[in-house]
Amino acid sequence: MITLTGTPTLDTERLHLRAPHPQDAEAFIRFYGTARAQFTGGPMTKRQAWNFFGTELGHWIINGFGMFTVTRHGDDTALGIVGHWYPNTWPEKEVGWVLFDPAAEGQGIAYEAAQACVAHAWTTLKWPSVVSYISLGNVASVALAERLGARLDADAATPNPDKPCLVYRHPQP
Repeated sequence: MITLTGTPTLDTERLHLRAPHPQDAEAFIRFYGTARAQFTGGPMTKRQAWNFFGTELGHWIINGFGMFTVTRHGDDTALGIVGHWYPNTWPEKEVGWVLFDPAAEGQGIAYEAAQACVAHAWTTLKWPSVVSYISLGNVASVALAERLGARLDADAATPNPDKPCLVYRHPQP
């Protein structure tokens, strides 16, 4: 198996967070082909989703950080991606989350993984601020951001002025 070398891993009580591996592409592409991806750039064709998966891998290489694949301890099945995101045109660094399988929702998985990634952004990456960009209408992500302690920052810049979104700012520890 080919992996991104030198990437960190994070472990929580139930979860293992690692850089994406090639075998994660299938779950990623399947998710991005569904209406469930509407708040994260989808739905996409298989080709678009494949290209976006390549972007996830490239983000790690270019920035030295990225979205982690979330798995349970002892099971390497990709449940989703959670982590650090900062395309070169974005105003601030983000912690974001996506769960691939609806069966993984409602179990605190996104919360547990996002909590670890926010802490990693502050303590290891030493970010000066941490935000989460949330699509309008994504009620579940707003609830998660608020559960994490983030608050709406109506004055913050957004990644795309032509596509409004909500900016939730995470409190410093």
